[in-house]
Order: sequence, then structure tokens, then C-alpha cells
Amino acid sequence: MATLAQARRIASAVRGGLTGPDAGSAARGLRRLLDADAVGIGGLHGPLVWSGRAPEGADALVEAVLGSDSRAGRRGVVALPVHARDELAGVLVVAGPVASGAAREAALWLGESLERARLEESAAVAEQAELRALRAEISPHFVYNSLTAIASFVNSDPERARDLMLDFAEYTRHSLARHGDYTTVAGEFRAIEAYLALARAVLGDRLKVQVRIAPEILPVALPYLTLQPLVENAVRHGVELPGGGGLVQVSGEADGTDCVITVEDDGPGMDPEYAAAVLAGQGSPGSMGLLNVDRRLRTVFGPGYGLVIETGKGAGTRVVLRLPRFQPGVVVS
Repeated sequence: MATLAQARRIASAVRGGLTGPDAGSAARGLRRLLDADAVGIGGLHGPLVWSGRAPEGADALVEAVLGSDSRAGRRGVVALPVHARDELAGVLVVAGPVASGAAREAALWLGESLERARLEESAAVAEQAELRALRAEISPHFVYNSLTAIASFVNSDPERARDLMLDFAEYTRHSLARHGDYTTVAGEFRAIEAYLALARAVLGDRLKVQVRIAPEILPVALPYLTLQPLVENAVRHGVELPGGGGLVQVSGEADGTDCVITVEDDGPGMDPEYAAAVLAGQGSPGSMGLLNVDRRLRTVFGPGYGLVIETGKGAGTRVVLRLPRFQPGVVVS
């Protein structure tokens, strides 16, 4: 168990690279793991980070490895290339009575740890890019119709025009927010209420909404723009489209340690196979909002959470969202 714990610490230390701020900690961990006299690690440029006294001639061995991408050594010292994604990423030098096989395994494991860190970083960057795209995905058609509806009330009902302008400000503020990764169910519903007020002003009596949310789930933390895209999708595809219905129902309740929220419309629905394709990333560009929400929920909370789409042609669409009521590390800023 101690060895596994040490290995985890080393893997965490190289997340910033072989020359990162925690590279010294990684070198010390490897030295203890291998019971070596000294261990040096480094990238393709610059000096190595050492734990223990660097042996004489180590620099020449490092140059040989970086120049040939192959092992170099002399009595009591071995230098090995470290590869990540089949590319030379750096070098590991081990000094002392260490078996060559153990040193080779250490270099391979170091490369795998680097590769995992890079993949995780790429996934995080992609997730943030998806969220930025989702935040910027305010429909120009909806904005135009909302402002037109607001303008129509300026003279006939100035008080309603003022309230709708405040709703429009809240909707855009939430959609374009740049601070923090998480909000609460209550925070999402403030933006949803603003959106629905604008949608009702545009669609009139065509849109009917029922909302039933249990008070105990209002403080539950969740990623920004988790619920709002589901409600917008129900209005766009369940009410606005030809053959659409007019009723959108939103409900939420606690289910043990989980929180379950459903968004349902009585619109034309869709083929269940297409609904499955949407969550598999094979839907149309217009379905990216649902896919984005599902991916972010699973990334933050784990594979047991996310979205389920229940639908059928002519049967409306019901989207079920499940997330934990409490999750360590998920903090509303």
C-alpha cells in the first residue's frame, strides 16, 4: 500500500511536467521507490532536477539520450528516455545499484503519468471550450423576438416592458457569465424564469409552463448552464416547431442523496434511436446543448449521473437529469 501511495504522489507531482514546480518532489519519490543513490529528471531543455548528488558525467549521458532517443549509461549510472504519446518528452537518470529492468519500468511509468496528465489537461480545456461555446449560443432569433416583444409593450404597458427588460438583462447576464464554474439550482431557475417570461411574451398563449421544484434541492450545486439549455430546448423543439404543443413542465425533487430534475414538453418528440445518438455525440449541431450538459455532468459527478432522454415520435420529450445533492470539491463561487 505504501508503494502505491508513493506512486500516486509521484504521478501527481509530474502533472506540471518534468521541469514543473513539483518535479523535485517527483525525483525524491522515485529515488525512494527505486532505493537509488540519486535520481534526476528533466525535459528536453534545461538542467535536470535532482534528488541526491548528481553523479559525474551525468550531463554527457543526458545529451546522449536526447540526441539518440535511446538508453545511455556507464558503471552505476543509467540515463533513459521518457516518452509520452510515443514522443520523446524528457530523460530519467538513475544512479546506484538499481536493476536496469526497474529503471526501465520507472521511465515507462513516468511517461505514462505524463501522458495521463496531458490527456486530462486536454479534456479540461475542451470542456471549458464547450462551456464558452454554450454560453455564447444565445439565439439571435430569440434576442430579436424578445426585443420586438418588449418594444410592443413600451406604449401600451410600460410596466410590463420594464419587467421584461429586467428579465432580458438577467437572462443575458446568466448566459454570458464568466465567473465561476458552478451555481445552484436556485440560481439556474432565476435565469430560467427570466427566459420563460421572455418566451411567453413572444409566443403568447401558445406557451404554458408548469414548474414544481422541491425547496430542499434549491441549494444543490451544479455546473453553470445545466438546466437552462434543457428548458430552452423544450421550448424550441416542443413548442416553436410546426406541430409543436404548448406545455412545458419542469419538476425537481430529492431522491435520497440524489437530486432528480425533469423537463418535459408535449411537442412532436423524436425517434428514440436519434435521442440515443444525441447523447452519443452523433446528433445534429442543434443538439449540442444536450450533449454538452450530459458530458459536463458526467465529468464532474461521475458516470452514474447525467441525462436520460425519454421520447417517441408524436409523444413529446422528457429529459431527466440526475446529480448528487452533495459533492466534495463542487463549490459555488
